[in-house]
Amino acid sequence: MTKVESRVIYNRVALIGLGLIASSMALAMRAQGLAGEIVGHAKSAETRAVALELGLCDRVCATAAEAVAGADLVVLAVPVGAMEAIAAEIGPHLAPGATVTDVGSVKQAVIAAVAPHVPAGVHFIPGHPMAGTEYSGPRAGFATLYQNRWWLLTPDAATDAAALARLRSLLEAIGAKVDTMDAAHHDLVLAVVSHTPHLIAYTMVGVADHLAQVSNSEVIQYSATGFRDFTRIAASDPTMWRDVFLTNKDAVLDILGRFAEELFVLQRAIRMGDGEHLFDYFTRTRAIRRGIIEAGQDTSAPDFGRGAASKAGR
Repeated sequence: MTKVESRVIYNRVALIGLGLIASSMALAMRAQGLAGEIVGHAKSAETRAVALELGLCDRVCATAAEAVAGADLVVLAVPVGAMEAIAAEIGPHLAPGATVTDVGSVKQAVIAAVAPHVPAGVHFIPGHPMAGTEYSGPRAGFATLYQNRWWLLTPDAATDAAALARLRSLLEAIGAKVDTMDAAHHDLVLAVVSHTPHLIAYTMVGVADHLAQVSNSEVIQYSATGFRDFTRIAASDPTMWRDVFLTNKDAVLDILGRFAEELFVLQRAIRMGDGEHLFDYFTRTRAIRRGIIEAGQDTSAPDFGRGAASKAGR
């Protein structure tokens, strides 16, 4: 994608990890001319080659340490379980005054893994873009991924205000809506709105897979929208989600316990033929869906807003 004239917010951005999130960020920054230079690193030589082929990066490096040299913004876009090793590698090579952020879906575990390796004079501002698809890899990225999507930042009391404002300006320039919150609160909120729903989706697809009475061909051929959307969620990156559940286990287990209690109440209502309870319950939950649409986080179109013209089913 060709750069357009715009203000450069960071002279050199280093993307560590070049999957969906980082590639979309690179395309969005290029579209708006927000970075003087984009440098990338990925563990796979194939991924590095694709990043160059697609023009995601001006150059790619074989090591993360080389990629971060001279960068004023470093984005850690690797699975949560890989954060500590990457942070230890890049720590001695970070430029004074640089900002380090991440895109992990869990914040307390990332802070514990990364913060000890960030030297004095470097600003660490944990982050989490609330955007994505079931696709992964550098070819999955697209410049509009972050349009009207929340990007949560979890600074602490010691975070430099100017560094925070600069990062916020970049994220807003690529289309995101930015909010800040405490890391522990973030992890609880995400357990409700993302982590536990993903686990339920994985479970439902697993149940269908294990039902001997329902053949695989029937599951695929007769899938209604509800099950199709379960399978879409369950197709997400297994490495990323393994790490999410292992690192945010307390919040996820809390919400799973609450889910089990709600499920028990619904089971009893169905067993007892309590239509009034079911109707009232579904009315309340329907209102939440309407609230999501009104907040601009989805549309009322079929298939959760994915039209036939949308890119690759996103």
